[in-house]
Amino acid sequence: MVRTQLMLCGGTGCHANDSQAFHKALQKELERQGLAEEIKIIETGCNGFCAVGPVMLVQPEGIFYQKLRPEDVPHLVEEHFLKGRPVQKLLYVQPASKETIPIMAQIPFFAHQTFWVMRNKGIIDPEVIDEYIARDGYFAAAKALKEMTPEQIIEEIKISGLRGRGGAGFPTGLKWEFARRSPGQDKYVLCNADEGDPGAFMDRSVLEADPHVVLEGMIIAARAIDAHKGYIYARTEYPLAIRRLGIAIKQAREYGLLGTDILGSGFDFDIDIYQGAGAFVCGEETALMRSIEGRRGMPRPRPPFPAIQGLWEKPTILNNVESLANIAQIILNGGQWYASVGTESSKGTKVFALSGDVNNIGLVEVPMGTTLRTIIYDIGGGIPNKKKFKAVQLGGPSGGCIPEQLLDTPVDYEAIARVGAIMGSGGVIVMDENTCMVDMARFFMDFVQDESCGKCTPCREGTRRLLQLLEKICEGRGEAEDLDALEELSYTIKDTALCGLGQTGPNPVLSTLRYFRDEYEAHIFEKRCPAKRCVALLKFEVDEDLCTRCGVCFRNCPVEAIAWKKKEVARIDKEKCIKCMTCFEKCRFGAIF
Repeated sequence: MVRTQLMLCGGTGCHANDSQAFHKALQKELERQGLAEEIKIIETGCNGFCAVGPVMLVQPEGIFYQKLRPEDVPHLVEEHFLKGRPVQKLLYVQPASKETIPIMAQIPFFAHQTFWVMRNKGIIDPEVIDEYIARDGYFAAAKALKEMTPEQIIEEIKISGLRGRGGAGFPTGLKWEFARRSPGQDKYVLCNADEGDPGAFMDRSVLEADPHVVLEGMIIAARAIDAHKGYIYARTEYPLAIRRLGIAIKQAREYGLLGTDILGSGFDFDIDIYQGAGAFVCGEETALMRSIEGRRGMPRPRPPFPAIQGLWEKPTILNNVESLANIAQIILNGGQWYASVGTESSKGTKVFALSGDVNNIGLVEVPMGTTLRTIIYDIGGGIPNKKKFKAVQLGGPSGGCIPEQLLDTPVDYEAIARVGAIMGSGGVIVMDENTCMVDMARFFMDFVQDESCGKCTPCREGTRRLLQLLEKICEGRGEAEDLDALEELSYTIKDTALCGLGQTGPNPVLSTLRYFRDEYEAHIFEKRCPAKRCVALLKFEVDEDLCTRCGVCFRNCPVEAIAWKKKEVARIDKEKCIKCMTCFEKCRFGAIF
């Protein structure tokens, strides 16, 4: 008889940290100790707390273990499962207070979250359909197919106030209504799982942890608009998500939840997976549809909108993974229930991928209206190494950098837009005091320029020119007129680009100019990088007053460009120096500038 269940994270992040080796070692040790019948290991999807993986939850005690390694297994089994004593060194420790917290629900990272989209993460085996059904899975699909009309389904979604979680924030119910009213027998339901933003891993994690919730959302959407075919467009770089989706689709077909006459309702609907080649622009709805059609993924002008003419010129709705993951609960609990959480214009919860210079990297789900400060400090645990917060990039490469004075901005589509950023799909990249904001804008512009499909001139040529100007400034060749050129060109691209990639691409430039103009001016007028990150603007000299004569720089220089003797100030030979930044990064006293 099973007395204990070990919910071992099996998401991509934990796999990358060797969780599978830990799994094998743990299973072998349990068998050796004669505990395999009493203690069952269940590999779940992503647990969400990526910073401390691999992680494992011991049920029913609720004990949370982190940073697990195969060598920990014998001691863990001996202490916890034979003697009943939690292993202290594997428990979570709060970064600021150094307090050990054994119970997962009490860890601030989890305690401050509201799990709706991620309600099943770390709780079920994503490859077993029965576990999803045991958590009320497919009950909403049954209700939609057998108890509700398409109009009633759409009305509940409209009442809920759900807006598209892919970035644009368009009302989901309204989109479905347009497609429902469009004439034609052939209609399509598409799921956008082509998550391409740097620092974004929300959709991938949902698919790995709970693939059936997306399938159920698509079934309900299909019933609402009377579609009989669906596609999940997933980037090929997500092998684990794609594999688990394939298993889920096969299981759903076997259970009569996909295919013909679903649940005896007379309604037919099936889903296939289409793997994208990793083009960022294919996250744009019309480019995605062209890619499924076998053509080059490039946006087309709108109107007509996809709800009228989409895939193969037929009425089509496209929702992203997170949007579809909300649908089943709205149908089960009602639109009013969903709308009871959030702000006046932004309802429900939002999932964010929190990364960068923050202690608790991972997936965060909070009610709309939660402040950025709460996400970064209460959930994220603040900035590591006692450094100061500088900015947060919200909305991916097309988003904006928000400074410290605006950290109390609520997570709300309109509020975020007012401060110069966008909600986007949910990437949140935190930056500390050592970040150069000019270089950060250059990084994102390099990404946008590289991913431009090249169809329209403003995006193809405009983003390239923006990148050239930013590179010029970072290299110490900037001129006063470059600031005006950056601004003018950014607004021109926003107003004239064909699709959302180009229209929002200049946001990192505009937001950093708005809030960190002094850094641009320091680069241009003083030929100085305040964050000391732009190599071309560093002198690589030693400040004699700050040098502690420790010799750390000397011992770490890879090309022996530093002369040092005990109790003497270090000296850098500029002829030998390759500007690799090693000495600068190793010096803990800021003596190298």
